[in-house]
Amino acid sequence: MAPTDSLSYLDYNATTPVLPEVADAVTEELSRFGNPSSVHSAGRRARAAVEDAREAVGGLVNAAAQHIIFTSGGTEANALALRGLAAAARCSAVLASAVEHPSVLAHVAEADRIAVDADGLIDLKALERELEQRSGPVLIALMLANNETGVLQPVAEAVELARKYGALIHCDAVQAVGKMPMDMRALAVDSLSLSAHKFGGLKGAGALVLRGGVEITADMLGGGQERRRRAGTENVPGIVGFGAAARAAARLLDDAARVRQLRDDMEAAIAAGVPRAKIFGKAVARLGNTSCIALPGVSSETQIMRLDLAGVAVSAGSACSSGKIAPSHVLLAMGVEPAEAKSAIRVSLGWETMPADISKFLAIWRPLASDAAA
Repeated sequence: MAPTDSLSYLDYNATTPVLPEVADAVTEELSRFGNPSSVHSAGRRARAAVEDAREAVGGLVNAAAQHIIFTSGGTEANALALRGLAAAARCSAVLASAVEHPSVLAHVAEADRIAVDADGLIDLKALERELEQRSGPVLIALMLANNETGVLQPVAEAVELARKYGALIHCDAVQAVGKMPMDMRALAVDSLSLSAHKFGGLKGAGALVLRGGVEITADMLGGGQERRRRAGTENVPGIVGFGAAARAAARLLDDAARVRQLRDDMEAAIAAGVPRAKIFGKAVARLGNTSCIALPGVSSETQIMRLDLAGVAVSAGSACSSGKIAPSHVLLAMGVEPAEAKSAIRVSLGWETMPADISKFLAIWRPLASDAAA
């Protein structure tokens, strides 16, 4: 069932519809009660539900359940990694690519942001130069998939550099889950952040996954939950839904080829009908569901409002900042001129996207280009 009967929802990178099995699991959990830290039967049942979900999330990313820390979402998971790993390892600095999510960049000084190329890929040579100049251990933050462009970062190569210079590496994988296979052990990163609502779960549930043997300092204090790594009573319904979404992720991956074809067909139609439009990151590996499109001469705000009035939902930039529709820091870091960046929108597809949704988007969007050219 679509979010509304009349809405063509093309903003999956902001949040996704709740999967039916998630809604069922959460509804059942809401009929129960019990604090997972309580020792009576209701508490033990709640604890079992949390641990069952932890196993499911571990299975999703090929990680041991005991290395998963449940959080309130991807933002908290990133904050816990960047503060907690850095504190535990006594890191002298946190380095990050200039196109990271705002929840990462908020913890990184401007001077410690590593440049990217015109496609949005981190400059590995620049990263190595920074690592050579730093004393003591360093924490590197590098996302797996960019939330605005879908561009996949060279995480494997960054891990090699991290190991060479004794650095730790945190990977924001929030946008990748449900869109590409995930394997914590194969990535070999020290920590990985996840968010349930990006692949069919509820908002308010996320996780930080640690590599075995990695130590972390708690950021939230006051209780012994999550093996004393994150205080606070667990969000049991959200965590149960997270587990249900994790079990359903394989089905989403089975649909990924269909979604990619829809995206590619849409981009081909844009290239044929509006040749002055620009699709960012198209020359490199991207998530199969994401297009970041600039329409020079037509502001992002105008495009979003016109589409919204016609029943098509898209966004500009990160959902965490799109309410103010400022030029995307991701595009600016890629060398895009501010005026062009202000004309960019993000179209992100998902499992309920159908050819009719793409046709509807194009029918509304293409006349905007004609109006601007007139």
